[in-house]
Amino acid sequence: MLSANQPLSENSPAHGARHVAIIMDGNGRWAKRQGKMRVFGHKAGAKSVRRAVSFAANNGVSALTLYAFSSENWNRPAQEVSSLMDLFAWALDSEVKNLHRNNVRLRIIGDTSRFNARLQERIRKAEALTAQNTGLTLNIAANYGGRWDIIQGVKRLVTQVQDGVLTPEQIDEEMLNQQICMNELAPVDLVIRTGGEHRISNFLLWQIAYAELYFTDVLWPDFDEQDFEGALHAFANRERRFGGTTPGGSYA
Repeated sequence: MLSANQPLSENSPAHGARHVAIIMDGNGRWAKRQGKMRVFGHKAGAKSVRRAVSFAANNGVSALTLYAFSSENWNRPAQEVSSLMDLFAWALDSEVKNLHRNNVRLRIIGDTSRFNARLQERIRKAEALTAQNTGLTLNIAANYGGRWDIIQGVKRLVTQVQDGVLTPEQIDEEMLNQQICMNELAPVDLVIRTGGEHRISNFLLWQIAYAELYFTDVLWPDFDEQDFEGALHAFANRERRFGGTTPGGSYA
């Protein structure tokens, strides 16, 4: 997955994107254009994951979060869901050692309790193997939904109120933030969506409050290093105001 001999881009930190999140859309349409079943698109998309992880690790990105399977994806045809689960299990088995060799920390975010016991065990082992790695943090969002994430955080705070640890008046934005997935990482700076759609699809709703959004018509299996570099270049040329004003006085 990663090339140990690939040097860091000389200007890689200049783009400023510490945490990049990608909505990997277009696998099914890519397969249809090839005259093949959707599962072929998902397999081709796995190759793009390798490229994206390698590029991020070698170009100054500290965290990469990929939207692999949303909580709404269970509504897809049973055969496609089964193929996705098989592909997920295969990827964990085939890629985790390479990730570990390249100092990548793997984390799965989402409600993994719905996965079968064998897949849950694979996830646990993969995360444990890479837990102490200090390079790129690779987050795979699987059975994840932004609303689910926020609700889980609220439930934890409610439990603390019920236990007498907190009062409702003590709850603030930062306290809820500490209960949300990936709270220990840098905030998401850039969200990339491939496939031509212009929506968030319930992805990281809390975490992307001030992220820049980048949409491309490129289907995920065709998304390569040049496309990733283009997204980072576009990000680097945007003025981020976080709700403030520009030097000229206009509002964000």
